[in-house]
Amino acid sequence: MTTRRAFLKSGGLALFGIGLGGLPSFLARAAETGNTLINPFKRRKVLVCIFQRGAMDGLMAVTPFNDQYLKAARPTLFMSAAKGGKGTPLIDLDGQFGLHPAMKAFEPMFLEKRLAIVHGVGSPNKTRSHFDAQDYMESGTPYSKGTPSGWLNRAVGLLGHEAATPFQAVSLTSSMPRSFYGDSPAVAINNLQDFSIQMRGNVKGASMAAKSFEDLYDQTSPGLLKETGKESFDAMKMLQKTDIKNYRPANNVVYPVSPLGNALKQIAQLIKMDVGMEVAFAESGGWDTHFNQGTEQGIFARNVSDLSNSIMAFWSDMSGYQDDVTLMTMTEFGRTVKQNGTGGTDHGRASCSFILGNDVNGGIVHQNIRPLSADNLEDGRDLAVSTDFRSMFSAVADKHLSINNDKVLFPDWKGEKITVMKG
Repeated sequence: MTTRRAFLKSGGLALFGIGLGGLPSFLARAAETGNTLINPFKRRKVLVCIFQRGAMDGLMAVTPFNDQYLKAARPTLFMSAAKGGKGTPLIDLDGQFGLHPAMKAFEPMFLEKRLAIVHGVGSPNKTRSHFDAQDYMESGTPYSKGTPSGWLNRAVGLLGHEAATPFQAVSLTSSMPRSFYGDSPAVAINNLQDFSIQMRGNVKGASMAAKSFEDLYDQTSPGLLKETGKESFDAMKMLQKTDIKNYRPANNVVYPVSPLGNALKQIAQLIKMDVGMEVAFAESGGWDTHFNQGTEQGIFARNVSDLSNSIMAFWSDMSGYQDDVTLMTMTEFGRTVKQNGTGGTDHGRASCSFILGNDVNGGIVHQNIRPLSADNLEDGRDLAVSTDFRSMFSAVADKHLSINNDKVLFPDWKGEKITVMKG
């Protein structure tokens, strides 16, 4: 019975860690009918978070191109904003910082002041372990490894209302991210079409499979059914009766054929379905550029191209919903100022983040970066962390989701929010 209670508490989804081998029969039948369900949920604000796993080189994504120390430290990796020279120049944002040319898709949003960049952001914990740094950032407690919940799960708990839908917090990933661990309802959906779903990552050992959602409903005792609402089942029926495979994005948008592009496309679908989603999560991998990082071409250029093009496809697809959506990127740490001997960069400290939305204080590179001379570098090698990631996360979540409880959202943090949001 414990398993069934966990199922109900999680908002009605109990397909834990299983592959269903295609659509369940009840989903297939619903898709064939083409029927739609009247939306029972109130339209709410949505925060979309993208974790760039592997540690993005913020100094290459958004380069302080006047810094001669950086130029000297990167004889083959430094990129210039000067036009008419060798190679494609950086996109000059403000006379100080240049956007990597492969991220040209971001330029219009920056000029329209709907895209903000936070530079020098990172964790106060100096670990250079990917696993530990990601854990600290996703838990929101950089000095405590035993925190059972993630900061996004706590944010969901601070929204001020009970979840009327199992889709309040959704991660478009194959497994539950650390950010969503905790007591508030959250689901991980690897692919809407395949409908492979996992419950909260902290419900260890709880698994239940059924041929259909109706079967599971029928097997559940009436007493336990009182613990969940009809809205959860209505949301599930809405997902069942949507032709996910043949989704047509707005404005003839074509998403990049990549894991991130596919995830953001599915997040857009869920937002448009009005199933009550308020927090969404996606991932972008491959940022650990120790070898052959490249400049205008290469591994890094491909990654930032996919990141920016995927985000801008999503944003264009969100026409009509853009006032309700804010998107924020994050990465566990940055890369060394000095390039290494294999044409790459090693694990560093601070990086940069991108925040997109109509309520963003955009058109600005928010930063407090000092010249990259050896005496200004952290440990003599890295861009110093001048903005605690919690001051950025808190500013975005508080403003966009109307949360104002930093004691719960980020325990033991007493810092100030940065002014990356309007108002």
